[in-house]
Amino acid sequence: MSKIIEDAPIIIRGRWRQLSLLGGAVLVDSTEASLASALFPVIRQALGLSLGALGVLTAAGKIVGAFSGPLWVWAARRWSRRAVLAVSIGLWGVWGIAAGFSQNFAQLLIFFTILAAGYAAAHPIVTEIIGDLFDQASRGRAVGLLYGVLALVASVLGPIKGQLANVDDGWRWGLWGIGAFNMLLGAAIWLWFRDPGRGATEPRLAGLDARTREGELTWSRALSLLRIPSFLILLGSRLLSGHLLLGVFAVVFLVDVYGYTTAVASVVLLPYGVGYFLGNFAGGFMADWAIRRSPRHGLVAVLQGAQFGFAAAAFVGTQFDLGSIALFSVFFALMGGMQGVNPGINRPMVMAITPPELRGSAFTVYINIFEAIAWAVFSLGAGFLGDVIGLQAVFLWVLVILMLANGAFLSLLYRTYTPDVERVQQELQARREQAVQDA
Repeated sequence: MSKIIEDAPIIIRGRWRQLSLLGGAVLVDSTEASLASALFPVIRQALGLSLGALGVLTAAGKIVGAFSGPLWVWAARRWSRRAVLAVSIGLWGVWGIAAGFSQNFAQLLIFFTILAAGYAAAHPIVTEIIGDLFDQASRGRAVGLLYGVLALVASVLGPIKGQLANVDDGWRWGLWGIGAFNMLLGAAIWLWFRDPGRGATEPRLAGLDARTREGELTWSRALSLLRIPSFLILLGSRLLSGHLLLGVFAVVFLVDVYGYTTAVASVVLLPYGVGYFLGNFAGGFMADWAIRRSPRHGLVAVLQGAQFGFAAAAFVGTQFDLGSIALFSVFFALMGGMQGVNPGINRPMVMAITPPELRGSAFTVYINIFEAIAWAVFSLGAGFLGDVIGLQAVFLWVLVILMLANGAFLSLLYRTYTPDVERVQQELQARREQAVQDA
């Protein structure tokens, strides 16, 4: 049996402290959208909108992110990842404040779209940096902990955001507060973040200068991502990830289908977030354990099982009137748990099958483009189809049936993942040998 992890790990000093600082950048990327979805019933009433408007609002942000994300990653490569995060997260917070002054849907859509264009930098750049802060054996734990803590924070904020529905213009105050927080966070990133450099935790690149470790990024190299079989499968899985819809439509689903008020329905965001936190936390440790236990098939099995588990929880938790918000909360927690397993598995998998200089591009394609396409399709489709056939039927097809198909589709990784990881390790070893020969 081939062995994926062979080298002694390289430990970056202060890596967990740096991770906590980067976590804020990922948090703000999702907070604006979650605020809109949590308070959409109130925004809908205040601005006279239809259900389809929520789909348009969410999809527009994801679509613009698909275009701006690669530009931010290019800028980070050209100048500095720290500077790009400080600008795209910090200075961009002014657009969140502007969104709070919106007087109609057109203004809200414009400001949200501009806001999303900046926040699109967070996920690909931060995830790339995690690959440079943590070695392969601990990346799952790091990613799982990051997304888990963020989910826990978001779950606490969820009911608080829901209570803004009871305040006059509460959604405006929420946007103003988030925009101000973003600006403070950008300043903190600029002052205290220390970039370890690309490839810093790759044992086979240890001791080499930064230019050699980072490698040369060209268009042909970037396009080579599309020749990695496992990466193509993971991209396909993103398009089948129906669980992305849940965070956007959870509150309005319970309001429209089961008749809860916005304030009561938003209560499920807390157990959903706690479940997501526990799933991220467990998924990260499961990823590191799976690599040790079965280097060839462990990660794939855990990722596949999470899709099937989500579909089962979604079937019970959305297709039956459980009679109380408490029971709905239990199944939303289970759905959050199954969904939370994913980042701690799929992000380290992308890191393992790509060399350091391609990871930023890989996560741009994976998150900003393919995940954005999935978000846009699901959000627009659910918004408009929800008005026609109802959200309950939409949830059945997207959260249950599509997720079962996703789990089955991931079986293809059993044949491709290990060869792709070994190919990267061989490339890094060849780069080291060439650098030593040229020295």
